[in-house]
Amino acid sequence: HAIWVMAAVMLFQRPVQAYIKKEPIGPAFKQSITEIFIALANGGRNMVSVALACAAAGIIVGVVAMGLGQLITAIIDTLSMGNIFLMLVITAVASLIIGMGLPTTATYIVMASLTAPAIVEIGAMQDFIVPLMAAHLFCFYFGILADDTPPVGLAAYAAAAIAKSPPIPTGLQGFMYDIRTAILPFMFIFNADLILHNITSWPQGILIFIMACVGNFAFASATQGWFFARNKIWEIPIFLAVTLTLLRPDLISSWIGIPHGQRYWAYPIGLAILGLLYLMQRPRIQKTVPAPAM
Repeated sequence: HAIWVMAAVMLFQRPVQAYIKKEPIGPAFKQSITEIFIALANGGRNMVSVALACAAAGIIVGVVAMGLGQLITAIIDTLSMGNIFLMLVITAVASLIIGMGLPTTATYIVMASLTAPAIVEIGAMQDFIVPLMAAHLFCFYFGILADDTPPVGLAAYAAAAIAKSPPIPTGLQGFMYDIRTAILPFMFIFNADLILHNITSWPQGILIFIMACVGNFAFASATQGWFFARNKIWEIPIFLAVTLTLLRPDLISSWIGIPHGQRYWAYPIGLAILGLLYLMQRPRIQKTVPAPAM
């Protein structure tokens, strides 16, 4: 019914506007029909890329079913030697390589077929339960990073054309900016709260969202070397500690003996440390000198 309602709106929108403005209804009705056919043509053209991606997905799924998926899982398992973190790093690199030159839709299809199942299966081998959504988001994130990762970096070439800059340095700079948020997909795996897994309360979800944003801000400050002023060397580990506290409160709470059900009490600790960093950097904030009066 929604399609018919949309068609009726498109058909009668122009005539109604013409009637309200006391203009001829015939030309407006003709314009509506023309716009409908233009919309159908544009929709058909836009569906070509999606159709090709879906067709390629069938090929990929068939190849994976023939044994390639198990082979990739075995290779990653062998290289990681049973280490969960090393397995994630290898999977991230594989996602970067496989995602090069692919559009977004195709990237997700490939990642979901090849690397995401490997994370779930290898994690299960090590008695580490990885939510399927977390595995998909992890692989998809690094697959998207391939868009500005040289030497392919299709997005980097587009950005370089706009900025009139060399594509490879542009891609490298973009990759350096992107990789500063690379801790987030790892947190998807180790802290399923970030993807609202088994979270049923709105206040709890909002709290997790806000703390995750602050944690990523702290991580960006650590990697970029700047908070409210330029960071000193000894401040960077403190920013990383704040990041870990806000993105993995369960780990911090286990270290200090807080029960898992009360893990969110680690958030005030991270915020307090971040506030202390602000107070330490406040005297170093450069004051804006007003321009002399003319």
